[in-house]
Amino acid sequence: MHGESFREVFRRHAAGVAIITATYNDVPFGFTATSVASLSAEPPRFSFNMARTSSSWPAVANTNFVGVHMLSTENEGLANRFARTKDRFTGDHWEAGPECVPILKDVAGWLVGRISMRLSFENNAVVVAEVVAGTIGPDGAPLLYHGGSYGTPTATDYVI
Repeated sequence: MHGESFREVFRRHAAGVAIITATYNDVPFGFTATSVASLSAEPPRFSFNMARTSSSWPAVANTNFVGVHMLSTENEGLANRFARTKDRFTGDHWEAGPECVPILKDVAGWLVGRISMRLSFENNAVVVAEVVAGTIGPDGAPLLYHGGSYGTPTATDYVI
């Protein structure tokens, strides 16, 4: 399978959209991610993947704490800001939170985690963090990424 075919397969996989944040040398960093996953409930841990070529990698590689922010459809502007611009922290849409991690306001929920593992593989990394703080935000439809654009799930007739 060629790289383009591989990418096309994953474009067909809907993924939740989140933003990862960190502080390094008193500077906030952040990026949009679709690779966030719950790793365990006891103790609460999450993981995410990122490119080590990312401008945010030095922050994640050299700090002890990261934030993950789950997004709703109300946060599409934030998702675009953190995915497509370098001007991610100008404005009042965030504040310093626990362990000085940048916390985004009005998101569906956020967690701060202490990094317990960084597994580098070629130009990529898997990061695991154990939750030390968090809160639930306003309820709303989750923001998904699918086929190169944002969307939200629709209900089916099937009831469990």
